[in-house]
Amino acid sequence: MKAVILAGGLGTRLKPFTEVIPKPLLPVGEKAILQIQIEHLRAHGFDEIYLATNYKSEYISNFFGKGELLGVRLTISKENEPLGTAGPLGLLREELTEPFLVMNGDILTQADYTLLFEAAMRSTSILTLGIRKEVFPFRFGNISFSGDYVTGIEEKPDLITWILAGIYVMKPEILDHIPPGRTYGMDQLIRDLLMKQVPVAKYEIREYWIDIGKVDDYEQAQKDYRIYFGQGAPGREEYSSDQ
Repeated sequence: MKAVILAGGLGTRLKPFTEVIPKPLLPVGEKAILQIQIEHLRAHGFDEIYLATNYKSEYISNFFGKGELLGVRLTISKENEPLGTAGPLGLLREELTEPFLVMNGDILTQADYTLLFEAAMRSTSILTLGIRKEVFPFRFGNISFSGDYVTGIEEKPDLITWILAGIYVMKPEILDHIPPGRTYGMDQLIRDLLMKQVPVAKYEIREYWIDIGKVDDYEQAQKDYRIYFGQGAPGREEYSSDQ
């Protein structure tokens, strides 16, 4: 099974850490973010993984080689100029001839990729979005009214929104909707599909998930690592040459 990790971001919000190494190679616990991602993908049967790179691509290539030590086959795809979050998939048209998973290179999660992939295969959609419910506490009471008179009050209600989790399952036909050779984002791809009335499916990710976009996220991931990925953690995967 094939997966693509989008590992070409500049990581500007994580400076000064990313001035030295690319964000996907930042250590969390005793492993790089990318290594944790690859091990989790492999545990769910994804053994052919493409790393879509740009910034400090050679660091990533030197770090992982061909993926032998992780029990997968790794291919480095390097864009010559930034192509956004969906554009890099166009460079892999000849390789992505079967359904595949795509994920951002700055996410740590214990998502069950097997269930996600199976749900996507049952769907007729060429794109299944991993989504996640986020609940934000609100500091003020919410007043409802009619004209000049108050009709109700809700004390500090939670704000609930659904976000893209940066994890997708795609079928090869989606590549026909990605323009070659130019910057093209995942948000724009979704909007264009909806405008063309192409069905887009969703799958809720309930397991542990964090987007390491800012310094405080990185610090939180360090705290979470031993709970979710350390020795004895539920769903923890290890690979050795004996397997």
